[in-house]
Amino acid sequence: MKKKIVSVLLCVAMVATMAVGCGGKKTDGDSGSSKGGDKLVYWAMWSEDEPQAKVIKDAIAKYTEDTGVKVDVQFKGRNGQREGLQPALDAKQNIDLFDEDVNRVNGTWGKYLMDLEDMAKDYEAEHGNETLFKIARNAYGQTHDGDDTLHTIPYQPSIFGFFYNKTLFDKAGVEGVPTTWEEMDAACAKLKEAGITPITADDAYMTSFIGMHLARYIGQDGVKSLVTGEASNDVTVTWDDPKVLAAAESFADFADKGYFSKNIATNKYPAGQNQEFAPGEAAIVICGSWLPNEAKESVADDLEWGYFNYPSVPDGTDDSTANNIANQVLAINKDSKMADKAFQLIEYITTGEYDKKMTEDALCIPTDKANSDAWPTELSGVKEAFDATTTFYDWAAGVESNNDITPVLQENTQKLASGKLDAAGFIKAMKEAAGQ
Repeated sequence: MKKKIVSVLLCVAMVATMAVGCGGKKTDGDSGSSKGGDKLVYWAMWSEDEPQAKVIKDAIAKYTEDTGVKVDVQFKGRNGQREGLQPALDAKQNIDLFDEDVNRVNGTWGKYLMDLEDMAKDYEAEHGNETLFKIARNAYGQTHDGDDTLHTIPYQPSIFGFFYNKTLFDKAGVEGVPTTWEEMDAACAKLKEAGITPITADDAYMTSFIGMHLARYIGQDGVKSLVTGEASNDVTVTWDDPKVLAAAESFADFADKGYFSKNIATNKYPAGQNQEFAPGEAAIVICGSWLPNEAKESVADDLEWGYFNYPSVPDGTDDSTANNIANQVLAINKDSKMADKAFQLIEYITTGEYDKKMTEDALCIPTDKANSDAWPTELSGVKEAFDATTTFYDWAAGVESNNDITPVLQENTQKLASGKLDAAGFIKAMKEAAGQ
C-alpha cells in the first residue's frame, strides 16, 4: 500500500531524477544540497578494500560533487552488517540507506523499509532488469502476506551453479556442457580417466549443493517442507520420501565413483575454489557468479571460464531452468528524512558509468539493463544460463529454512560426498536430527 510520505517525495524524486540523470550528471541549482550540514548516512555490506566498495566510494564522490550532499558511508562488511544493523535500526539510529542480500533485507529488516513503488517508477522503466525487480518484489511478499510492493532496488546480481574449466574439459574430451545428471556422470568419468579431479566444493556451499540436488527431485517447496517438517505451498515431503532417497543415492554414487575431490569434506572456504578449481586441479566447482572476482589471484593462465546450471535428474520436479538468481539490494529507511537524496545516490551507484565500472572491477553481472553489453568475459557463459532461468529459487533452494537443521545437514552432506556415509546412513542421520 502506498504511504503518504511516498506521495510527497515523488515530486521531489522526479525533479531530482530529471536533474541528475544516469551516470552522475550535475544537478541544477541546489536541488540536491543538504540543509543544516546534514549528511546522508549509508551502511554498506562491503569491506572497504573490496572492489565494490571502491566503486561505491567513487560514485559517492561524484554524487557529492554534483549535488553538494555529503555522505557518511560506513563499510561494515558482511558480519558487521548482519550483526549490527538490526540493533541500530531498533534504536532509531540515524541510517538513511543500507544494503545486503535481497531476502535478508526484505525479510529480516522488512519493517524498516520505505515503499519505493512510486519513487522508482521511472528508474525501473529506464534501468530496471525485469527479473531482478520481480525477485525483489517477491522477496518482500514472502514475509509480508503476499504484499509484493517494491521496497528495495536490486544491484550486484548473482546466479548459483557449476563453473567449469573449458581447458580441462577439452583435455578430457568432454564435449558440450551437461544438462542432465546422466551427462554429468559421463563428463566426470572422462575427467577422472584423464587424471583430473572432476568436482570440488567448499564447506560454505555444501548445503547449497545438496539443496540444489534435492530441489531437482522434489522442487523448492519440497525442500522447504523437508527441512521444516511443515507444508510449503501445500507441498509436504518427509525424509522417508523415495525421491529424497533417490537424491541421496545419486549423490553417493558420485562419491563411490571418485568424482568428488578427496578434500571435499575438509575444504574450508575458499580452499576449494582458490586452491583446487582456479589453479586447474579440479574441473568443476559449485559456486556463485562472484567466483571470478574472488578467485582471480589464483587463476591458472590457461583457465577458460565456463558455466552451466544445475542439471536435471530423472523424473525430477525441476530442470535446469530453475535456479537461484539473487542480488544485493539497496533500501531506504522508512524513517529517513533524506529519502529523495538517498534514492538519488542509489541511481548513481546502480546505473550508467558506475554500474559498468562495478562489472569491470568486481567481475560481476551488470545491474543497469542499459549496460547489457558489459558482461565480463569470465561470465560470458553465465549470461545464457541467467537468461534461460524461469523458476527462481531462494538461497540454497530453501534447504537452509531451518537453522537447527542447517549445520547438521552441512556435516552430513560432506560425509555423503566423501563416502563416509551411504545414502541410507545420510537419511538416517537427517531423520535423527529432525527428531523423527
